[in-house]
This record gives sequence, C-alpha cells and structure tokens, in this order.
Amino acid sequence: MTGFLFELAFLLAAPVWLLMIFAPGRRATERVAASPLTVLPLLALWAVLAAPVMPEMWTAVSSPDIDTFRELTALPNGAGAVWAQILAWDLLLGQWMYREARRLTLSPLLMGPLLLLTILLSPIGLPLFLAARSWKTRVTDQVPSSTAR
Repeated sequence: MTGFLFELAFLLAAPVWLLMIFAPGRRATERVAASPLTVLPLLALWAVLAAPVMPEMWTAVSSPDIDTFRELTALPNGAGAVWAQILAWDLLLGQWMYREARRLTLSPLLMGPLLLLTILLSPIGLPLFLAARSWKTRVTDQVPSSTAR
C-alpha cells in the first residue's frame, strides 16, 4: 500500500505540471497555477503517510542529525511522507515560477525546460529561473539611451 501511495504522490502533482509546461497560455492553466490549493491533495497524502511514523518524524525534525533522518527515510512511510512533502513544495515553487514567467513574458520555450528541470531537480531549476528572471528584469528596466537627456 505504501508503494502505491508513494507513486500516487507524483500522479497528484503531474496534471498541474503538465498544464504549466504544455498549455501555458490557457485560461485553465492560469487559474490552476494561481491557486495554492493544488498542494492540498499532496498534503493530505503526506498526513496519511506521516501518521504512522510521526514519532520518528518528530525526532528527525526536532533534533536533526543525519542518522535520525536516515532512519526515518528507511521506513516506507517515512520516505513516502518526505517525498509527498518535497513534491508539494516543488509544486508551489513551480507555480510561482510559472506565474512570474507569465508576468515577465518569458518565453514558454524557455520555461518548459526550466519547469521540467524544477520537477526533477529544483535546486538546479530555481537558480536558472532566477538568473533568467534577473536578466529579463534588467532588460525590461533599461531606458533606451536615445531617450535619456
């Protein structure tokens, strides 16, 4: 059962990611990406997975050390709960990136790969997005020299 719940976590997040990557200009995508409620099914799944290992989880987060965390993630429910939590926060991050990109009019051809990278490795996807965002902001904020006096 835990294996099924582990796999279900990704399936709960995937539709939102697919919309943001493959249908970025659709009104439905805009509505979905604007809602923080997209993570609620993942957080409900987290609660189901975390409940049986809450004492171990509490120990791992209240007195963090690598061995305690390793013991938590060695438990099927512990690994599943951590996975559901990672997916939930990555989804919120992806939604923010999507909305920022739309606001700044970053190309969907740039954002698709960045969002995909964020699904897989958000510590790489986020800094690359922040660099693109910074570049776009600088370019947009520059005043053409011909109009300056």
